[in-house]
Amino acid sequence: MPTPQPSPEPLGTTLAKVALRDQLTTARGRLSLVEIGGAARRIADRLTAVEEVRRAASVAAYVGIGTEPGTGPLLTALSEAGKRVLLPVLLPDGDLDWAVHTGDRDLRPARYGLLEPTGPRLGVDAVATADVVLVPGLAASHAGMRLGRGGGSYDRALARVPVGTFTCVLLHDDEVGRDVPAEPHDRAVAAAVTPSGLVRF
Repeated sequence: MPTPQPSPEPLGTTLAKVALRDQLTTARGRLSLVEIGGAARRIADRLTAVEEVRRAASVAAYVGIGTEPGTGPLLTALSEAGKRVLLPVLLPDGDLDWAVHTGDRDLRPARYGLLEPTGPRLGVDAVATADVVLVPGLAASHAGMRLGRGGGSYDRALARVPVGTFTCVLLHDDEVGRDVPAEPHDRAVAAAVTPSGLVRF
């Protein structure tokens, strides 16, 4: 009896994701520091005006690095508005623990160039307590499927978020509405925010 062969679809999807990641990463590499900084300020303005964010007592966010849309102005605005901000801590297995953001002085360098909070760990399920969950990504489709960097950390975190929680990916303008290949473990988000505005899916 012949040995069953795996479906070619997962491999095809994986390769399509790799190709799209390469394309988007290359495009981001052409952005100047001035463009990235301006995008960060506009994204902060857009998000802090969103009703779900304004009402939120607790927001799970992250520290943007490199050519990602910057989160510095956003984290400052959320903290100044009195919101409890949770930031991720990457675990050895790729999952995400969480800790409260207590200011830039309490961030430390971590693997992959990340900046992480130094406060007490709250556990991987802490993300489920946030009223709003903001995540990084490289692109989002018209249906809200998000393309990450391939580690699966945020798909695992999003799987713990209760249905109905406002989830949003932070992107550059030309990264929304892309044809994002999806696999069964991928998690959609409710919205994407760019310097130009908020798109709900």
